[in-house]
Amino acid sequence: MEKIFVKPLKRHGSLWIYQNEILSDITHINAGSLVKVFEEKTNKIIGTGYINPQSVIAVRLLSFGDEQINKNFLRERIQKSHKYREDFLGLKESYRLIFSESDFLPGLIVDKYGKCLVIQILTAGMERLKDLIVEILDKLLVPEVIILRNDAQPRVKEGLKVEKMVIKGCVDNLIMTKEDDLKFYFDPLHGQKTGFFLDQRENRLYLKSLISSGEGLDLFCYVGAWSIHLAKRGANITGIDSSEKAIEIAKQNAMLNNVQDKCRFIKADVFDYLRWEAKKGKKYDFIVVDPPAFVKSRQEKKDAIESYVNLNRMALKLLRKNGILATSSCSQHISETDFLEIIKKTFKASKKTGILLYKGTQSKDHPILLTMPETSYLKCLMLRVF
Repeated sequence: MEKIFVKPLKRHGSLWIYQNEILSDITHINAGSLVKVFEEKTNKIIGTGYINPQSVIAVRLLSFGDEQINKNFLRERIQKSHKYREDFLGLKESYRLIFSESDFLPGLIVDKYGKCLVIQILTAGMERLKDLIVEILDKLLVPEVIILRNDAQPRVKEGLKVEKMVIKGCVDNLIMTKEDDLKFYFDPLHGQKTGFFLDQRENRLYLKSLISSGEGLDLFCYVGAWSIHLAKRGANITGIDSSEKAIEIAKQNAMLNNVQDKCRFIKADVFDYLRWEAKKGKKYDFIVVDPPAFVKSRQEKKDAIESYVNLNRMALKLLRKNGILATSSCSQHISETDFLEIIKKTFKASKKTGILLYKGTQSKDHPILLTMPETSYLKCLMLRVF
C-alpha cells in the first residue's frame, strides 16, 4: 500500500482529500488503489483510503487510522451499519443499509427492500472492492435478489462503466416494499435512483398526521407514496408526474392499498399543469412539492433557486386560505438556510404569510455525519398558509 503526503488539513473529520491538498506525486497510482495518507509536516497518519488521481476528490478515507482494508474490515463495517438500522432504529423490512460516507464506506449505497438488495457503487475504489462487498452482503442478509444499479453519473467522472444488472435471482415483475401500514410496488432496475425514495419516509408519516380530509395535489408524485399515505387518511389527491411508467405504477399502488377512489394520477409536466389549474381558478387544501434535484453543481445554484421560487409560487397560488404546503429540496448544494430563504422569498413574492409547522430532513437510515455537511441533503418544510 503506497504512502502519500498531504498538507495540514483544515476540515477535521472529513473523509475527502482534494487534489490541491496532496503534496506527493500520485500520477503513477492506478485509480482505486488503496493508500495510506500522512501529514507531511508531522509525519502523522491521517488515515487509510483509496485514491483516484483523475478525480477532484483524490482520496476518500475509509479509516482515520492505519488499517488493512480487507474482507474482515468490510464485514465489520457492514455489520455495524446493519445493527444500527435494525437494532437501534428498529427497521426490519426496508431501509438504506449503507449510506456512503455516513457509514464510513464512501462511494457505496445499499438499499434493502425485503429480500431484495439494490447496490450502487459510485467510485473506482469501491469498484475494486465490489466482489468482497457482494459476498459479505449475500452471506449476512441472504437476499433472494441482488441488483447492481451502477448507472449513476458520478461513475463517469470516476472513469467507470455505466451499467445495471441483476447478479442474483431474477426480476420479472415489480418489487413490493412496505411503509407504515401500506404496500408499494416499484421498479428497482429501471426506476429512479434505487427504485423508491426511502429518505422521505418520516416526512410522509408526519404529513399524514396533519391531513385527514380535503383535496390536494402531489407534484412530482413518482409511484405515489405521498398520495397514497394521504388518501388512506381520507383525503382526495391528484398526483402529477412526467413519467408514464411512474404514473402506471402509482395507479397500481392505489389499487393495492384500496384507495383508487381517492387518488387519480396524471402524466403531465408539473409546471404546465399548475398553469392550467391557475387559469381555471382551481384551489386546493394542501399541496406536496417534492421535485428532483434542480442543482447538481454549485455553478447551477442561481438557476436552481429561481426554479424553486417559481415552483413554490405557482403552488401557493392554488392553495386555499389555511391550506398546507409541504415542500422539499433534495439538492445537496441548497443548504437548509438557503431553502428557508427560498420559501420566505416565495411567500413575500406571493404576498402571503404562513406558519412553519414542521422542519424535516432525510430519514434516520440516511444518517448525517456532522463533520461532513455534504451528507445532509434533504430539506422538508410544512407550512400553513394564510
